[in-house]
Amino acid sequence: MIMMKLVNLTPHEIYLMPEEGKILSIPSSGTVARCEVRREKIGSLSVDGIDVPVNKTVFGQVENLPEPEEDIIYIVFSIVAQAVAQSAPDRTDVVIVDDAIRNEKGQIIEARALARIAP
Repeated sequence: MIMMKLVNLTPHEIYLMPEEGKILSIPSSGTVARCEVRREKIGSLSVDGIDVPVNKTVFGQVENLPEPEEDIIYIVFSIVAQAVAQSAPDRTDVVIVDDAIRNEKGQIIEARALARIAP
């Protein structure tokens, strides 16, 4: 198995619990990867006499995402991972937290896994 380094490009510490009783803490790197998101109206639906817009999401350029480096995986927000999957589908070094464990308020407190967004 290859030893990988996880770099957290979100502003929050991430806790991974891939096995019961084993928790990995990944602090924020201090750099936050972001991307601009625009919505463009592509149509509308009439629902019970009310016009409901239908939009498409258009991603802008991703900021603060380092170039790929050997044995480094970058944890980012899901919107950033979607933009990367669309603009650079060959990048396999960008992941999001997956299989979340939530508290009573619905906030993610841990995750059991990481996931890639498919292009």
